[in-house]
Amino acid sequence: QVQLVESGGGSVQAGGSLRLSCAASGNTYRTYYMGWFRQAPGKEREGVAAIYIRTGSTIPGSTNYADTVKGRFTISQDNAKNTLYLQMNSLKPEDTAMYYCAANSGLVQPLNGYDYNYWGQGTQVTVSS
Repeated sequence: QVQLVESGGGSVQAGGSLRLSCAASGNTYRTYYMGWFRQAPGKEREGVAAIYIRTGSTIPGSTNYADTVKGRFTISQDNAKNTLYLQMNSLKPEDTAMYYCAANSGLVQPLNGYDYNYWGQGTQVTVSS
């Protein structure tokens, strides 16, 4: 089992920035994917960003981004802290959603939420115009 706890959400004006964190605990795997997903009221869940992680490696893993966030969001991990981050810049009102952290040890389509087995409880991001 893997436990994931998100933090860092909040309210910000358009153009502002937030950094989300996801602390992971429990079983660890040699390689795995972690991702950020979001869901706005009345909308389907959307894959935002994902990263391939090799435990103990100092080389950043490969990343994937949704077209809607490319150039504005950056996913990263700190292996020593077992923490995943999502730096969100130039935020827009359409970025408003509940953001979830997810993980999976097997092969995944990086931005396909159905491929992930472990999920956090989510953190709310609200961007006002």
